[in-house]
Amino acid sequence: MDLADLKQQQRYSHAISQNDEPPSMSTVQKTKKIIQHLEGEGLKNVVFTNCVKEENIKQVIPLVRGLVEGSYRYHRGENLEYCAMVIGIPNVGKSSLINALRRQHLGKGKATRVGGEPGITRAVMSRIQVCDRPLMFLLDTPGVLSPRIESVEMGLKLALCGTVLDHLVGEETLADYLLYTLNRHRLFGYVQHYGLDGACDDITSVLKRVAVRLGKTQKVKVFTGTGDVNVIQPNYPAAARDFLRTFRSGLLGPVMLDRDVLQSLPLAAP
Repeated sequence: MDLADLKQQQRYSHAISQNDEPPSMSTVQKTKKIIQHLEGEGLKNVVFTNCVKEENIKQVIPLVRGLVEGSYRYHRGENLEYCAMVIGIPNVGKSSLINALRRQHLGKGKATRVGGEPGITRAVMSRIQVCDRPLMFLLDTPGVLSPRIESVEMGLKLALCGTVLDHLVGEETLADYLLYTLNRHRLFGYVQHYGLDGACDDITSVLKRVAVRLGKTQKVKVFTGTGDVNVIQPNYPAAARDFLRTFRSGLLGPVMLDRDVLQSLPLAAP
């Protein structure tokens, strides 16, 4: 049995965290285009969710239940409970989805730890109940990235979304790519947020202004012909971390990193 055969036999749903949207396209249009694109790749049963605002969370359990009951394996036993595994790339919101389902259906708090960086979940957890009618359990799993990234830009996009630790790529490198992306799509929320004079494509200048504005400076010892001199310089790594954190928290406005890809797709049918 090859991978394609195995894929055809699996029953799964896809929950996509929906936190960004391009200003030039309505949410409905964007959603339809993405669903059509995914279906063309053989991916079905897509639900757009927001685990913070708990939007569309109620759709997940009925969808999973229908998929399980439609599986030939389900009818081989008489189990009255459901158990599913939550999988995805690192830091995509798997644990947040589980906790949101528990809040929605059980009125209970967190059962699995979440964080703003990859690697919070390091092993397959024990079963976590998320619903009592029907009785359903989920397994939280560590995030897994593809061993091969198709391009450098795709890797930078994934890194901007926090799928790898920032220092492995470099905070200033990520900040530079973020600035390039914002300027390219004419998303100038960073100008107002940091009180800059205008848009700028020089990451060093931007980080310098950010560091000065936030008071992120450091003393550096400079060797001169007359002795050592302590000089106050901007803390560029700290400024870069703040720039990335501000982007990820949504304070720079809605940003979709795959905006070009989305706009290149054919228009969705009404």
